[in-house]
Parts: sequence; C-alpha cells; structure tokens
Amino acid sequence: MREQIITRDVVANPKSVYGDKRASTRHFFTQRVTGAINIAFLALLLFVVVRLAGQDRVDMVAVIGNAWIGLPLALLLVIVAIHMRNGMRDTLEDYFHGRTYSLYMMLNTMFCLAVGVVGVVSILKLVFWG
Repeated sequence: MREQIITRDVVANPKSVYGDKRASTRHFFTQRVTGAINIAFLALLLFVVVRLAGQDRVDMVAVIGNAWIGLPLALLLVIVAIHMRNGMRDTLEDYFHGRTYSLYMMLNTMFCLAVGVVGVVSILKLVFWG
C-alpha cells in the first residue's frame, strides 16, 4: 500500500481518509471517559486534600490508609495516568513525526507508567501495611 503524503489540501478535504479510524475513535473515547471519571473523582480528591490540610504524617497515613479512601485514590491515580498519556500524545502528534515522535511517545508512556506504578504501590502500601 502506498503511503499518503499528508498536506494541507488533504487535511482540508472532508473526503480524505488518513490514519487508523479505529485507533482514533478509541483514543477519542478514552480521553473523554477518563476526563469524565476525573471530574467525578474530584469530590474524593477535594475531601482528602481538605481533610489532610494542616495534619501531620500520622493523620495522613490514617486517612489514606483507610481502604475506602486509599483504593479509590489508587484507581484515580491510574485513570489520571492514562488521561495524562493520551493528552501528551495529542501534543506530540502535533509537533513531532517519524522516529522523533516514536521516541517521545515511548518516553511519555514510560513516564506515565512510572508515575502510575509508583503512586499506586505507595497508596497500596499505606492501605495494606500502614
């Protein structure tokens, strides 16, 4: 299959087809769903921040170590990491192409994965081991 060169005219033509339709739809849907879930979890996050304002480490461990707070907070962290990866993907697609894009996208994925894993492990440690 011949690779299509994407120019301004190709993009401006509404009948042009370029890119993977299924992947683009999945990305669009994932970005909207994770954004909506982030908004829904905002109340929990606000509760935790207000509850921990001015508290010491013992109180912080007690609040986040509570399974009813810690487990949804860990889930929120995973969803935020997915949302962050997808948002940066949009920016990287706009400014980089080819091997540079692939490299930056890999670094973006690794960073988001590291943030998610370290955060979730930290929260789960507080929930299950105090």
